Amino acid sequence: MSEVTLPALGESVTEGTVTRWLKNVGDTVAVDEPLVEVSTDKVDTEIPSPVAGVLQQILVAEDETVAVGAVLAIIGDGAAAPAAPAAAPVEAPAAPVAAPVAAPVAAPVAPAAPAVAPVQVPTFTSPVVAAPVVAAPIVTAPVVAAPVVAAPVVAAPIVTAPVVASPVVANSDASYVTPLVRKLANETGVDLNTVVGTGVGGRIRKEDLLSAANGSAGSSAAPAAAHQVVASALRGTTEPMSRLRKVLAERAVASMVSSAQLTTVVEVDVTRVAQLRGKVQSAFVAKNGIKLNFMPFFTLAAAEALTAHPKLNASIEGENIVYHASENISFAVDTERGLLTPVIRDASTLNLSQIALQIADMAARTRENKLKPDELGGGTFTLTNTGSRGALFDTPVVFLPQVAILGTGVVTKRAAVVTDAEGNESIAIRSMVYLALSYDHRLVDGADASRFLVDVKARLEAANFEANLGL
Repeated sequence: MSEVTLPALGESVTEGTVTRWLKNVGDTVAVDEPLVEVSTDKVDTEIPSPVAGVLQQILVAEDETVAVGAVLAIIGDGAAAPAAPAAAPVEAPAAPVAAPVAAPVAAPVAPAAPAVAPVQVPTFTSPVVAAPVVAAPIVTAPVVAAPVVAAPVVAAPIVTAPVVASPVVANSDASYVTPLVRKLANETGVDLNTVVGTGVGGRIRKEDLLSAANGSAGSSAAPAAAHQVVASALRGTTEPMSRLRKVLAERAVASMVSSAQLTTVVEVDVTRVAQLRGKVQSAFVAKNGIKLNFMPFFTLAAAEALTAHPKLNASIEGENIVYHASENISFAVDTERGLLTPVIRDASTLNLSQIALQIADMAARTRENKLKPDELGGGTFTLTNTGSRGALFDTPVVFLPQVAILGTGVVTKRAAVVTDAEGNESIAIRSMVYLALSYDHRLVDGADASRFLVDVKARLEAANFEANLGL
């Protein structure tokens, strides 16, 4: 027997909450196969099986919180442990039932009774005790079957039922579909068997279902139908807050109460960045395997500006101001569990290829619960792409101990006044974006914020990033 314990998931993590068991008692597991999902203050992650074998016992139920080092489950060889104790309590009442049957039938039936008794455990014990009248046909079945040697034949289907039921429960799509998603599927008329899940282990998420619903609507209706609003399955329901949501709520409230926050916004013309992206996109994809979007440009421009504006890359500790020696940029990732912020370390020393690869890698692992807890810590400044869903800008919240966060709005083309080298003004179609900087006024003044934003704006509008492409 081997114990599966809750490992230390980061230096400051002392406990975790079991959110979902990926295996059932009796299932066979391989070494390093995901066994259970655990949520901590910093990250949601999967705990792999340390050994190969059969899951004997689950000692911590879902939604239960335990300390680091606590035993979560037991894995051993052979059949699952719960099967043995299940037969023990039934053997006692089985004896008196077997006695009256053995008397009128014959001696050979007596040895058959113990073999049938454990088989009848999960299905027929309760009805036989509760209704003696029903017991008569049950006794008759073995009597008729005796000359035909049907006892093993009857036992076979009875034994097969539980055996078939176990894998169906373990491998059925229902284990990857939450009740809310199933309810939404019924409301939208989407067949879950036709939906490909993108969640952990192939689980079907709400987004997968909505995409399938919009896809089917678009195929049979006008193009505008793809933009119709689908009623959420959460309407009129109540659910407990997840551990991650509780932590985010507590930190947000503590940050807003303990700091003086305000936001400054500037408008930036990123037409030259857009032109550079179009020029190098093919070469960038060929080398890195991913597309070059605006986010690496925003990240690098912000990181470089932080080196000249240390107040934005600092923290307050008591009555002291700590100016950080490196620009560790946290970037917000939207997941189905909540907002998480992995960290790009020493961002000012990286090129665009390195930043783009780190963003793609950590964002994917964040959504798949594969991010290491230490990759979520140590950020000194945060970047959030509020325009990913079309927002022009917002007023992002600064999370302590950081003192600033930069929100990037959606890049849109619109008419703008441009001035050429000779001072002539004209109206042209330009790619424009709003940058919104929220900061802690206890340390950062409006002038500090404006100077930082002006430097970021100048870097992006000049778009002299050829030397930083990493191609």
